[in-house]
Amino acid sequence: MEVLKFLFGIFGNATALFLFLSPVVTFRRIVRKRSTEDFSAIEAVYVIIFLAFAPKKVRARMAGLFALVLSIFAVIALVSLLALRGQDRKVFCGVAATFFSICMYASPLSIMRLVIRTKSVEYMPFLLSLFVFVCGTLWFIYGLLGHDPFVTVPNGCGSALGAMQLVLYAVYRKNKGGGDADGKIVEMNGEKPPKNDAVSAEKTPHHPMEEQVLECAVRR
Repeated sequence: MEVLKFLFGIFGNATALFLFLSPVVTFRRIVRKRSTEDFSAIEAVYVIIFLAFAPKKVRARMAGLFALVLSIFAVIALVSLLALRGQDRKVFCGVAATFFSICMYASPLSIMRLVIRTKSVEYMPFLLSLFVFVCGTLWFIYGLLGHDPFVTVPNGCGSALGAMQLVLYAVYRKNKGGGDADGKIVEMNGEKPPKNDAVSAEKTPHHPMEEQVLECAVRR
């Protein structure tokens, strides 16, 4: 049993490395296009790149959220170091780590909703979804073998959410953009989609006098 637990720990660490490296492809696209489009970011380096290329409104909101998260981590570290000892410190840090791990795994939920609404997987990278599932599953099994709820609970949630993302990807994999996805993405961000001037001009009714002038011009 200990050997099995050790092996799952090794594989879990390896897949965790790939999980944190998997957004590199996405951020190459962000840097190349100089736009974050509708992607989300998690790790510190990715957050910095995200903030550098995000629109002003999104940048302000994400910077505030980033500062809030850093403040919460600072408070947790100070409380655990200065106010708690022994088992109490272990339980406190375990609960905090479990909560933030679940938040990390749950962060793609908004993208999953976007995929369902737009029927497009353009903004849900496959590699990230795959390694969320694999990493969560391996660490979930590791937690079960070690009877550690602080490992089992968040990674069980990660495994389930990763499986849901893969199912969505399998359903909508043939649609990676186009259609009315862009308009729906803009609407979800609280903005109205831009009007097509050509279509608007075609649909705009002409004044009767204008129609007569046009007819005379055509006859000439």
